Amino acid sequence: MQTLDWIVLISTLLLIVIYGTYQSRGSKNVQDYLKGGNTSKWWTIGLSVMATQASAITFLSTPGQAFNDGMGFVQFYFGLPIAMVVICMVFIPLYHRLKVYTAYEFLENRFDLKTRTLTAILFLIQRGLAAGITIFAPAIILSAVLGWNLLLLNIIIGVLVIIYTVSGGTKAVNVTQKHQMIVIFTGMIIAFFLIINKLPDNVTFSKALDIAGASGKMEVLDFSFDLNNRYTVWSGIIGGTFLMLSYFGTDQSQVQRYLSGKSLKEMQIGMIFNGLLKVPMQFFILCIGVMVFVFYQFNQAPVNFNPTATDVVLNSKYAQDYKDIQDQQQRNFDKKKEIIANFITNSNPEAAQSIATLNTDNDKLRADARQLIDRAGESKNLKVESNDKDYVFIHFILHNLPRGLIGLLLAVILSAAMSSTSSELNALASTTVMDLYKRNTSEKSDTDMVKASRWFTLAWGVVAIGVACVANLAENLIQLVNIIGSIFYGNVLGIFLLAFFFKFVKANAVFTSALITQVLVITLFLLNQYELINLPFLWLNFVGCFLAIIIAMLIDFDKIPPKYKKVLAGLIAILVYFAYLILNNTPS
Repeated sequence: MQTLDWIVLISTLLLIVIYGTYQSRGSKNVQDYLKGGNTSKWWTIGLSVMATQASAITFLSTPGQAFNDGMGFVQFYFGLPIAMVVICMVFIPLYHRLKVYTAYEFLENRFDLKTRTLTAILFLIQRGLAAGITIFAPAIILSAVLGWNLLLLNIIIGVLVIIYTVSGGTKAVNVTQKHQMIVIFTGMIIAFFLIINKLPDNVTFSKALDIAGASGKMEVLDFSFDLNNRYTVWSGIIGGTFLMLSYFGTDQSQVQRYLSGKSLKEMQIGMIFNGLLKVPMQFFILCIGVMVFVFYQFNQAPVNFNPTATDVVLNSKYAQDYKDIQDQQQRNFDKKKEIIANFITNSNPEAAQSIATLNTDNDKLRADARQLIDRAGESKNLKVESNDKDYVFIHFILHNLPRGLIGLLLAVILSAAMSSTSSELNALASTTVMDLYKRNTSEKSDTDMVKASRWFTLAWGVVAIGVACVANLAENLIQLVNIIGSIFYGNVLGIFLLAFFFKFVKANAVFTSALITQVLVITLFLLNQYELINLPFLWLNFVGCFLAIIIAMLIDFDKIPPKYKKVLAGLIAILVYFAYLILNNTPS
């Protein structure tokens, strides 16, 4: 980090905070503060929705995911366009007609207060945790790579977000996110072309793709129905659709973005815009990760990209073993460079196979290195993150980009953290105020409600910073956020689908079903964690949704019209078949 990088980083972040605070000043009533005065155009809605989902985790973890596993992760998003169409046809018209402030208001109209309250609490739990992780994700990585104090970073990111979110509410979030996305897109496009430019002169983009393809990094589609494969076309379309329906249709952090729209049409176009742009954007970010992989075919990469982990193992009794792995990796790298030079010239299958073999060997060396790091950490009673997926892209940025652009890319990462966190705090506050505070207190004036909204935003900001300060890294940060969502989203989506399409199901049945379903989903997740069953987290959305609907219908079985009994039988049959697949894929 040079002086120019600091200037670019600090000025970018301060301009966003100051601009958002200035543009959204004067929110005097609840509609202005929580719905932005219903003035948002479709492009603001689309970019705001995208910025809410595209946290810093997206720009740190996704390239690392592609570096390690290739382009297959894009299948996770295949259900998104389908979900956008359903939301535009079903969810948005209903929310707009009822003029709700939160998605959960609708549930009281359809069922009762306790169902609304339960669903709001489920949202508050999962989104409160996720808000902390969106702060923690960039903080832990920047702390490890740059040597910055982790606690201080968590506080700085959280405080910057709190300033303009408390000040301007929904309008401040929407205004800042539009400009944050401009910064993000600009930075990522520049990074992509710089990576291509840093490849050898005789390596064109198409040749780079060939090199990546030789090691299996360009395998985008997996049509197998194998639960051992986390990301397939089917998990993306089925599990992904249920996850995206839950996230964009029932998660207040997203619902609040389009409820601020100027009209029904603006809301719908904004969501379709998001659906059309999101998959290509994720594909592009994964492509950046693949190009980083190609870059390190010509430039020596560290055995582990987390510098803190490397320091720990090199200052332990396992230092010599680690150095042996480094030497072996160097020999592999030298051999691979010769083979790649031959492959660029001739593109022969033998060379492609040799590249794949050497990269497989390199993956084994990196796995051995991770084991040594874990042992070194245990011997020193330290918790060290040996899985370095989230460190790959930031390592490339800091060691290979020119002055100024390092500051810009760090601004991209922090802007993404701020944009996602601001939406979450805004939604947490609005849900707390409208679904819990207002609904369970005496009538309040607009001034009182705005004041309460600001205080709850501040309170949730403090909670998010607190979660960030005690969080621990998972295998991959982008997976951690999706895992938290998947534990709750399926159940919540099931409640909403019951409200939309099963008019005969009553409040008590839905409430009881929601409680049972949540316990079952958490149990399934824990069973998978302990390898007693094999159920990738993405499928929890599908299972949770079906369980919520089936259990509620069984509780109110005597009220079911004859034609719906066939629907119930079909849903049970699907769930039984899915259970059969899980049991037949259970680890022995």
